Amino acid sequence: MDIQKIKPRKIYELIAEQIKEQIVSGGLKPGDKLPSTKELSERYQVGRSTVREALSALKAMGLVEIHQGEGDYVRTIESHDVGLPEFDSSLMSRETLMELIEARKTLEISNAALAAEKRTEDDLGKFQAVLKRMEEYLGDEVEGERCDIEFHLILAEATHNSILVRMIESISTQMQTAIRETRRLQMYANRTVSTQPLQEHKAVYAAILGQDPAAAQEAMRRHLFHVEQVLVKFMKK
Repeated sequence: MDIQKIKPRKIYELIAEQIKEQIVSGGLKPGDKLPSTKELSERYQVGRSTVREALSALKAMGLVEIHQGEGDYVRTIESHDVGLPEFDSSLMSRETLMELIEARKTLEISNAALAAEKRTEDDLGKFQAVLKRMEEYLGDEVEGERCDIEFHLILAEATHNSILVRMIESISTQMQTAIRETRRLQMYANRTVSTQPLQEHKAVYAAILGQDPAAAQEAMRRHLFHVEQVLVKFMKK
């Protein structure tokens, strides 16, 4: 008898799956506003951070739009377009993760240059807000990771190219899922260690603020080189 490995499901994945089914079945329609994070955490009896992870997964699938200060809304989607990422860190090979890192570098270095050329005052405000939160939450693993993801998404949005936004959402979600599940990466959990990524993000922002594409590319290249070195170090353990 053939026995197939049963993949354990994370709580946030189960919540995301339930909300996804409501959207696909028509229980939640395009344009509908989702309950608040507080309401969802009470409804599912989980912490707010778990709810936010579920919403981030839904956003990466293109199901939900998250508007800071306004709420979360259902996007217009087709049922065949949706599905949670299939990456499982226990099965992901070193080669696959390295290819994801390589793809991310290629995409984000280009994004940085384009954002420096096309950024708006609204984009700058979003960068400033997330950098402020990064500084406030130095040493906080959950919030630090969330701010990091948000910074790179804001960067993609500052290119004003919807295709680039979807591409970075897909790559980032897959990488962050793998990294989170290994529980070996401590880039955000130590205040001293997390200071370097903060300074690197500030350097990227400074170049974008100055509308200097070459400097933005170089700052992003240095940042992602640091991230890659940390990942490679932990993959060897």
